[in-house]
Amino acid sequence: MRDMNAKQISFGLGLFSIALGLAEIAATRRIAGALGNDHKAGRTTLRVFGAREMLAGAGLLAAPAHSALVWNRFAGDLMDLTALGLGARRAPRSRALWGAVAFVAGATLLDAWVARSLDRTTGSTFPSRTRSPNDRSTRPAPSRRRRGGGHATTIEPDDMPYVQAPAITHH
Repeated sequence: MRDMNAKQISFGLGLFSIALGLAEIAATRRIAGALGNDHKAGRTTLRVFGAREMLAGAGLLAAPAHSALVWNRFAGDLMDLTALGLGARRAPRSRALWGAVAFVAGATLLDAWVARSLDRTTGSTFPSRTRSPNDRSTRPAPSRRRRGGGHATTIEPDDMPYVQAPAITHH
């Protein structure tokens, strides 16, 4: 992993997420059966988790330097671990289930490492907003922790467009 940077690994996680999501949707019954969860609610949950994986993957392919997207994957992994933990209560001796737990736990650790690496590289998870809410500038406020130029959550060039949403006013 020393030769690869966090942005490259993040992109790889995006490809992996799409492949995993497709597998969860295409082989729902087979996976649910192996995990001892082959009932309507279990299959529906698996399909929803597959769709979530595909969306997370698409986001990472589009913007692999955004650590918030990797943290999103991390949160999804925690949901997966929770669901697997509930399944383990029904089938505590299932090797397939515990294999899935180990696999997801490894992915969770990798996601956390990549997200933290991106946070350290860019200086923060989200753009810094130190300007007043009425400021309609099209660039984020400078971050004290950020190294280099560009948007606070990316490793992209300074000239990359960034548009701030308009301030919400209460009447």
